[in-house]
Amino acid sequence: MTAPPKKLFVKTYGCQMNVYDSERMTGALAAEGYEVTEEAASADLILLNTCHIREKAAEKVYSELGRLKPLKAANPDLKIGVAGCVAQAEGAEIIRRQPLVDLVVGPQAYHRLPAMTAALAEGRRAIDTEFPVEDKSDHLPPARGPNARRAPAAFLTVQEGCDKFCAFCVVPYTRGAEVSRPAARILAEAEDLVERGVVEITLLGQNVNAYRAGDWTLARLIRRLAKIDGLQRIRFTTSHPNDMDDDLIDAHGTVEKLMPYLHLPVQSGSDRVLAAMNRKHTAEAYHQILGRLRAVRPDIALSGDFIVGFPGETEEDFAATLALCRRVGYAQAYSFKYSSRPGTPAAGREAVPEDVKSERLQRLQTLLSAQQTAFQQRQIGRVLPVLLEKPGREPGQLVGRSPYLQAVHCAAPPGLIGQIVPVEIVDAGPNSLAGRLH
Repeated sequence: MTAPPKKLFVKTYGCQMNVYDSERMTGALAAEGYEVTEEAASADLILLNTCHIREKAAEKVYSELGRLKPLKAANPDLKIGVAGCVAQAEGAEIIRRQPLVDLVVGPQAYHRLPAMTAALAEGRRAIDTEFPVEDKSDHLPPARGPNARRAPAAFLTVQEGCDKFCAFCVVPYTRGAEVSRPAARILAEAEDLVERGVVEITLLGQNVNAYRAGDWTLARLIRRLAKIDGLQRIRFTTSHPNDMDDDLIDAHGTVEKLMPYLHLPVQSGSDRVLAAMNRKHTAEAYHQILGRLRAVRPDIALSGDFIVGFPGETEEDFAATLALCRRVGYAQAYSFKYSSRPGTPAAGREAVPEDVKSERLQRLQTLLSAQQTAFQQRQIGRVLPVLLEKPGREPGQLVGRSPYLQAVHCAAPPGLIGQIVPVEIVDAGPNSLAGRLH
């Protein structure tokens, strides 16, 4: 008699790469007899795939583990694992602080999960936060089996890690040095995704435009992906200004399938703060890149990241950030108060007072919100090609994405899911557009 499948519950925090990694972990464990469940209470193995970017990330994980105690008490055979960047940063400390944890696995060791779960079955705990020589992607199967139908849009990791060592960032310590996957494997995975119904692929990397695999660059990879029949849209995120080379900029003007949306974080408009952050570019260099992008693709929508109250930031420095935002005109942007990350170069520097950071953040977000609203409003009356992805909240409604990554909802039959259709935009909210089939 075949043993019943074991149940796996995965909770994913943070970035799109974690979403991608969770899918790959699910695929790896499927080969070990695990079946995904949406209910933690019914699981035999719970995995928390964590993110270390936000403030107090580790404490939030410990709080979540505390909430799992009743499940462990009710089912002593339940195994609980912590994966991702908090696992990498904390290591064995997680088990010391929260003994109910059975497994700790860093982002570069997911391909070792089958061996780790075998150790759990033998009653041993398992910890792996090494940066192995082999590429985990070589050993991880496609998510959810080779023939599983996919949603119309998918993520595909092409690069991991970062060599930039910005003074505020933990990524080089939790994800390791920059590593690019071989182009042949990426192309094979992309073709498999398209065969399973995907029409839009977002290429992922902590520093995706640093992609280098032999003589393959990100621009060359995008041009080759654009030749795949059935793949209709390509995006990539997240980029660093220093790696926006001429070829990649040119691709925005020559590759029709590359969407006119770019997330290009600058973090500050002050050259003095940028130097303190170890960003290795100036505000003017950033503007020059955007000028070249707009020359080849005038309608490109720009997104960014900003840190407010970095140690040493003055009111003059902050005014330079506001000036940069006014000059750029963002379609969307993310902004946060600086929070210290242990082990990073900026961690020991003198902090800007919390009330000052809060007040500056409010001013910046007011400006960015106004810019986003203006960009949304400019879409009213336009007919946009929208990739319809899933049912909306209202009966008879579908939700999709415009070329500029805006959420768009309209009345449409479910048979249109997975298709790109013309939608006339009739209304705009701060975070989504309303339209009707054209």
